[in-house]
Amino acid sequence: MKKLLVFLFVAVLALAGCVQTKTDVEGSKDSKDSDKSNGKVAIEVLGMAASEEDMNIVRDQLVKNGFDVKLNIQPDYGSFSAQKEAGNYDLALSSWTTVTGNPDYAVRGLFKTGGDYSVVADSKLDALIDEASTLTGEEAAAKYKDLEQLLVFDQAYIAPLYISNKYQGIYSELVNPKTVLLPKSRAQVWEKIEFNDTSKNTTEPLILHQTINSLTSLDPIKGNDGSINTLNTNMYVRLVNLTDTDEVVSDGSLSYNHVMAEGNQEYYFILRDDINFAAVKDGAAVDSGELVSAEDVVFSLNRAKDANSVPDHRTYSIHENIETVEIVSDLTELQNKKVAGSEQSVLEALSQNLPASVAQLAKDKGAVNNAAGAYQVVKITTPTPFPQVLNYLAHQSGGIVSEKQVTSINTYDVANYNPDKDIAYGDQATVTEGSATFNNQLYASGPYILVKKNDYEAQFVKNPAYRAGSEYEPKIAKINVRFISDVDSALSALRNGEIHVLQTVPETKLDIVKSDAKLTLNTADSNAVSYLQMNTSGRAVSDSADLRKAILYSINQDEFISYYQGNKKPAVSTVSPLIDTGLKLEADSEKVKELVKAYNDKK
Repeated sequence: MKKLLVFLFVAVLALAGCVQTKTDVEGSKDSKDSDKSNGKVAIEVLGMAASEEDMNIVRDQLVKNGFDVKLNIQPDYGSFSAQKEAGNYDLALSSWTTVTGNPDYAVRGLFKTGGDYSVVADSKLDALIDEASTLTGEEAAAKYKDLEQLLVFDQAYIAPLYISNKYQGIYSELVNPKTVLLPKSRAQVWEKIEFNDTSKNTTEPLILHQTINSLTSLDPIKGNDGSINTLNTNMYVRLVNLTDTDEVVSDGSLSYNHVMAEGNQEYYFILRDDINFAAVKDGAAVDSGELVSAEDVVFSLNRAKDANSVPDHRTYSIHENIETVEIVSDLTELQNKKVAGSEQSVLEALSQNLPASVAQLAKDKGAVNNAAGAYQVVKITTPTPFPQVLNYLAHQSGGIVSEKQVTSINTYDVANYNPDKDIAYGDQATVTEGSATFNNQLYASGPYILVKKNDYEAQFVKNPAYRAGSEYEPKIAKINVRFISDVDSALSALRNGEIHVLQTVPETKLDIVKSDAKLTLNTADSNAVSYLQMNTSGRAVSDSADLRKAILYSINQDEFISYYQGNKKPAVSTVSPLIDTGLKLEADSEKVKELVKAYNDKK
C-alpha cells in the first residue's frame, strides 16, 4: 500500500542474483562515493527485475541530464529488501497503493519519522502529517498541499513517476466476470467469485495468481506487502470494509452496523454471531466452534496498536491513533450518546436491520444470541478526533484473530525472540510442505483459510462457519493461488486457462487481453503510485537537497505515460490519487544544471 492491490508496498531492488555473503549485501564502501573521475555525479538506482522498463527510463532521463547511472536490478523482493536495508542505492524504485482509501495511510508509514517503511526523519514533515490527518475537505487539501511541497519540492525526499490504473484479466470462458470485483483500494474479494457453471463451485478449484511466493506472515499485523495483503484480507474478517469506491461500510464485515459518536472520537460496532473461526484438520477446513467475538476484537486491535506485541511488528503505526478498545456492557450509554452530526442516538443507529431488537448487551461471548436480542458492542476511542481510523480498521492488519489460539502459540518472550527456534503464529514455515515445522495452526475468521503451500502455489478452502446461508457465504469451495513471478508467463497462463484471474495486466499487454475471445478485461481507478525513494543515509543524496532536487527535475513523467500508451497518470506524491493539491512536477533540464552546480560548489 494494496493494496496492497491490494497495499501494497513494492519497493526498489538491485542486481540480478541472490545475495550470498555480508560483503555481497553491504557492497564496497567505495560505492558510496557519488563522484567518478569523469566529473559526472554517479547515481545508483535500485529496483526489481519486474520494473526493469521503468528503471531504464529513469536511467535514460538521468543520463540525458549529465548523471553517471548504475542500475542495481534484483530478481525478487527478498533480495531487493536486503540491498535496500544495506543502503546499496541512491534511488530506490518504489510503489505504494493506499489500500485503505484515506490520505493519512498514503504518508504516515512511508514518510513519518519511525514509520513502518520510512527512511525519512523530518520534524516539519511529521507535524504536517499529524495536522493533515485531523482535517477534512478543503482544509485537508490545503494541508496536504503543504505536505507535498515540503516532501517533494523543498526537500525532494521522493521523485514521483506516475499513477497506475487497475487492469484485471479474467478467463471468462470459465469464470463469471460479473462476480469478479475490482475495488479501487481493497484487496480482491474472493467470496463473491463464481464459475459460469455454478455446479463447478463445489468441485473445481479457482486458480488465482500472485507474483511473490515467500509470504511475510499469516499473522495480519506482521506484514504489509504484496505477498500477504490479499491473502490475509480473505483469511481474517474486519470490523468494517471498503466498497469498490472506498466508502467505509459494514457490509461483509463482522459488524452489522457501525457509527461515529458526536465529537468524532468514539466509534461503536455491533457484532454479528454467524461467524466462527475455521481450523485445519487432516488437510480440510473445520468449524472450530469458537465464535469470532468482541473479546477477540479487543485482543486483536490492542496487539495491532502495540509496537511490542510481536517481533517485527510492521503495521502498528496504522493503528497508533487507537487509544482504547473495550466491550460496552451498559445499554444506557448507547441510548444517551448521539451520532455525529445527528440527533439520532447511537443505539438507534446500531439497531438498523438486525435479526432482533437489542434487548441486552452481552458481557462475554457465552451470552451472545442475536436471534434473542443479545449482542456484543465494541467501542473504539481515539485521543483526538480522527475519522480516518475507520479506513484503517478496513485494512488487513485490522483482521480479527483468535485470542485463544494466538496466545497458545506465541509463548515466547518478544524481547528475546529467536526465529531459529521460536515459532510464532502465522509463520510461513508452519504451512509449508516439507518444512520441519509444518503444522498448520491457523485460525481464520474470514471466508477462507490457508491449508498448505509450496513454491508452486498456496491452497485455500472455504471457512464452513463463515456466514453460512447468507449472500456472503463463499461461493467457491477451493482457491489455489499460483505463484508466477514473470508477468508474461502469467499472462500466457491466463490465456491458456491455467489461471483464472490475473489481478494486474501490464498496460503494454492490454490489447492482448482485449483481442482474446476467452478473456474479459476489467478496468478501474487505482491508488497505486510509483516513485523514486531517495536514500537518506550514507550517500551524497542523503546530505544534499540540491542533488536530490536535480534528480527530481530530471524526471519527465510524460515519457512514462507515452511508454505506457497513455495508461498512466501524472503524480506528485502518494497522496495524488486521493487529493488533488494542484501541484505539478515539470521536468527542467536548465534547473538541473543549476542545482548540480550548486551541489558541486558546496562540496
